[in-house]
Amino acid sequence: MVSTLSTPETDMRFQPKLWPTLFTIPALITLIGLGSWQLDRLYWKDALIERLQQRSTAEAINLPRWIENLEALEFRRVSITGEFLHEHEFYLFNRSLKGKPGLNVITLLKWAEGDGHVLVNRGWVPFENRDPKTRAKGQIKGDVIIEGIVRVARGPGIFTPENEPHNNTWFFVDPSSMSASAKLPPLQGYYLLAANQSPGGLPVGHQWRVDLPNDHLQYAITWFALAFGLLVVYILFHRQQMRESS
Repeated sequence: MVSTLSTPETDMRFQPKLWPTLFTIPALITLIGLGSWQLDRLYWKDALIERLQQRSTAEAINLPRWIENLEALEFRRVSITGEFLHEHEFYLFNRSLKGKPGLNVITLLKWAEGDGHVLVNRGWVPFENRDPKTRAKGQIKGDVIIEGIVRVARGPGIFTPENEPHNNTWFFVDPSSMSASAKLPPLQGYYLLAANQSPGGLPVGHQWRVDLPNDHLQYAITWFALAFGLLVVYILFHRQQMRESS
């Protein structure tokens, strides 16, 4: 009879350690779950961007007097007839055009029929043209037809400075504060991003795009990479333990 001698290599078996395993398995499940959730968010955001893009390029509809659901109308192309109240301009800072710094001019528009006002972001001007006298041709008189898209006023970001209504310096659109500055009743929480080009070239009307961030694929890759890295560390740890015990 031929007998075989066992060697350390043939006796080595993968024997999971209790505490590393108790930590690794839930962590892996969590990381893979987060990655899968980000993939779901990716598909949802892709569909949302496509839907909003369709809204912004569709034929313009008449802007409703009252918008019941702002989210449902955001990015929708609309049309409104009214008169600009140029004495109520608001200056939205930290805006640029092709790398040149400046500001956006937001003007109150009075409905042509009946009461009511709408904030209209007419577009960009350089800092030296903040004074309306430097762009007199763009101060349109009488009723005008404005086309644009509806944007919800979402308030400041994490690093957005506070508005300074006392000196007409704004860093985000705030319909409530802007209407108060003009001594008018509160406005709904939206504004129009106008496409119209002004006489004299200023303000420069917007050529909008749906610019919603969509970083969910990068986030998904990050979570899956962390899960893979954790699994590699877990395996290498046990291999090292097996070598030391052999």
